[in-house]
Amino acid sequence: MTLQQEIVGNAMQMAVVNLRPGQTVYCEAGKFLFKTANVTMETRLSGPSAGGPAQGGGSGAAAAGMGGLLRQAMGTAMQVGQRALAGESLAFQYFTAQGGEGTVGFAGVLPGEMRALELDGTRAWFAEKDAFVAAESTVDFGIAFQGGRTGMKGGEGFILEKFTGHGTVVIAGAGNFIDLNPADFGGRIEVDTGCVVAFEEGIEYGVQRVGGLNRQGLMNAVFGGEGLSLATLEGNGSVILQSMTIEGLANALKKAQGGDKQGPTGGLFSTNVG
Repeated sequence: MTLQQEIVGNAMQMAVVNLRPGQTVYCEAGKFLFKTANVTMETRLSGPSAGGPAQGGGSGAAAAGMGGLLRQAMGTAMQVGQRALAGESLAFQYFTAQGGEGTVGFAGVLPGEMRALELDGTRAWFAEKDAFVAAESTVDFGIAFQGGRTGMKGGEGFILEKFTGHGTVVIAGAGNFIDLNPADFGGRIEVDTGCVVAFEEGIEYGVQRVGGLNRQGLMNAVFGGEGLSLATLEGNGSVILQSMTIEGLANALKKAQGGDKQGPTGGLFSTNVG
């Protein structure tokens, strides 16, 4: 059943989730805002797909239980290792309504919009790092690694968050969102690598060089503000872009504090803050 939630606010939005009795929602550590007293909170290293401990009786059941616990521990360790490699939070916080309906509030970490995505089990969604805010327990959170060449050139695009299963997942980004379908623009769009928030499974993500190794290509890289590469999104499906990049926000704040050293180019020679 769809998670009952409302996204409120303008410049810094938050998601207010209404839980039915016994319903569970989880978030990345650090994105919880508030809850009602009847909502329990538990912090775990495992994602919702790791399952609970095995149960049973007798020696055979005990052996099976030990095997189940070992598999669970190995699965949790793999999940934690993937999240550590991706630079994500190592833990999740789980919230469950007890004895009646409950309310929980979540928010992202940057000024910008939030979006609730509905998964029906037929298509996964991919999102940039740190986009995940919260999801109901029927949604699985994973890490997707792009190809090596894409990763080295694509910055944020190398490691993506992946959501599968059924239910609602809430994501957040910087600035304002715009929804596009590459199929409406000849099947392909080219985007600043920091502007991609999320896209449906079936969209092909890649990275290409900005221009050739000629005078204009070098001018684009040095003075154009995009560096050497653009993200490419091809296919027929939903794409969500954001109007602000994290690097752009960091550089703007640094400049306001008098510490901007990127000079007038804003391109290849920009200071990479992060």
